[in-house]
Amino acid sequence: MEAEPKIEKRDAGATERTQQVKGKIIEFAWWMKKEGYAENTITRRVKLLSVLAKRGANLFEPESVKEAIARQDRWSVKTKELAVEAYNCFLRMVGGSWVPPIYKPVRKLPFIPTEQEIDQLIAGCNRKTATFLQLLKETGARCGEAWKLEWIDIDFQNKLVKITPEKGGEPRAIKISDKLISMLNTLPKNQPKIFQGSLRHFARSFRRQRTKIALKLQNDRINRITFHTFRHWKATMEYYKTKDILHVMKLLGHKNINNTLLYTQLVNFESNEYHVAVAKTSEEIKKLLEAGFEYVCMKDDLMYFRKRK
Repeated sequence: MEAEPKIEKRDAGATERTQQVKGKIIEFAWWMKKEGYAENTITRRVKLLSVLAKRGANLFEPESVKEAIARQDRWSVKTKELAVEAYNCFLRMVGGSWVPPIYKPVRKLPFIPTEQEIDQLIAGCNRKTATFLQLLKETGARCGEAWKLEWIDIDFQNKLVKITPEKGGEPRAIKISDKLISMLNTLPKNQPKIFQGSLRHFARSFRRQRTKIALKLQNDRINRITFHTFRHWKATMEYYKTKDILHVMKLLGHKNINNTLLYTQLVNFESNEYHVAVAKTSEEIKKLLEAGFEYVCMKDDLMYFRKRK
């Protein structure tokens, strides 16, 4: 008969701790906002700590958090590293300390699809998604940078888009195509921002569309294309065309050239990965250059161009 009050007392204590942790995580989110952290960083760190708390971590006991991270067998090493960074930040807020576990993910070369695969994905998406993806393709912007764009950032006359940086990057102005200008003009202009709503919900919609397109085309490689893949693709193509690493660094808004050097390792295309075209007149040459073809050589008064598939 005496067991029931003890169980109730224990349950009440657990509920109280849960509420205390939830309150502290909300306080943590507000603290990061005041400290000037990016919204994406705040969202990611709050989510990671919330998941750890749900899975048994006591955020007020560093060893408990360390054990909870170690138990997440389905997490990648990168996710565990991000969880450690999140808890480091949390301890800075509360004035705590710990000896953090060391997780060092092995850096892998990113997946680079063909342009044909990227264009097939864009063509299969709805109007808003297709415009967003075309913007990523042409600018190499981070998805967060593109999502925050306002109409005032688009110079329709000079065909330029002004990118406000994330992650301490550099601002830049990037030339865009007539095709993208036309796509942007199909979107409603009743709000300052070009793309409305939540980026998280938009990303979920994108993944659903991507799955259908990959299934329809019987090409699972399309399922590997993420928003960030467009940035990798753009950087790789720009380095291939220019062999100018400083140009690529400026395009991406990198401050550290070491982050850009990755793309020098990705330029190694086979001859069968190209479309080849021949031009004779200035108009034909202009059209090929506008379509992204590069000049290769001249023979018998004909100019040969190529473009990666």
